[in-house]
Amino acid sequence: MTLAATELCLRAAAVTLLLVLAASMFADFRDVLAGRLVIAFALGAAAHAVTASIGAGPPISVWHAPLIALSTGDIVVFWLFTRALFDDAFALRWWHGLIWAAVVTFSFVNCMWIAPSGHAQAAITTVNLLTLVFIALAVTQTIRSWSADLVERRRRVRVFIVVASALYGGMNALLQIAYAGSRVTVEWANLLNAGVLAAIVAGITWAMMRVDGADLFAAPVEPVIANSQPAAMEEAADQKLVNALMRLMADERIYRQDNVTIGTLATRLKIPEYRLRRLINQRLGYRNFNVFLNNHRIEEAKAALADPTQAEVPVITIAMDAGFQSLGPFNRAFKATTGVTPTEYRKLKAKAA
Repeated sequence: MTLAATELCLRAAAVTLLLVLAASMFADFRDVLAGRLVIAFALGAAAHAVTASIGAGPPISVWHAPLIALSTGDIVVFWLFTRALFDDAFALRWWHGLIWAAVVTFSFVNCMWIAPSGHAQAAITTVNLLTLVFIALAVTQTIRSWSADLVERRRRVRVFIVVASALYGGMNALLQIAYAGSRVTVEWANLLNAGVLAAIVAGITWAMMRVDGADLFAAPVEPVIANSQPAAMEEAADQKLVNALMRLMADERIYRQDNVTIGTLATRLKIPEYRLRRLINQRLGYRNFNVFLNNHRIEEAKAALADPTQAEVPVITIAMDAGFQSLGPFNRAFKATTGVTPTEYRKLKAKAA
């Protein structure tokens, strides 16, 4: 089998698996933001598998250019997908769509006018540098929020995403830049590109068969602030640890401390971090450690804002006393939890008194 034929088979395999993945996600998780984004990413990756080429290829037709543009825009979808997958509070904004549209439009203009006008090397280099920027954003976000993630299986998915992003996304972009001025199609590079893509897509498909999709795409469980009652079959040892944890939060108010981490609490409870993550996730219903802390901070702030004797205390003082480092994050977290701003909450409580 020739290199070209092998490459075609690998491309076809990648496209088939991506379409199957998109169909599976649509059937089970089309109502979840991360699920919808992975569907969009799979379709964009299929367009990439069809159009990706290292070095010179045939002239780009008016029908081929939109596929290349969608393929380029897929890196924005990938960035947004990592945000939605690992941040349960993430929501799409209008400017996210604007960024995607700008990247797609820029790629289309590159294909139709800039590259054919004799600036192919500059056009290809610019697009792939842009791709590397979004890969870096996605990887940075994935690593930065790692420690706060309480869902064990989702934590392991982060490793795969970081490795796959660096391996394929980085390799493809660097090869494109290296051979941007080539006047011939580089067959070995295209074969390598198609082979790595097919392997990664196969890995994603295999992982989705082994990992419970609800761990990745389920909506966050409503958290419990305190006095959580154990389930009938809950182990006594776990319940004892949960009680000790709640005492740290309610009595010592450890959430007020600067830079408190899950390691800090695990040390105080004298248990491994992985066990504490499991307890907070499975026993108390939280998927993110920072949300767990902030809910306790907000409960304290709510009590202070509703207290008539603290009516003259500035909101920022209440926020800082509860453990927030600045007013902006406090206002956003408070409104996300209660539906109103701290000032509005204080006024409502004053009227009701």
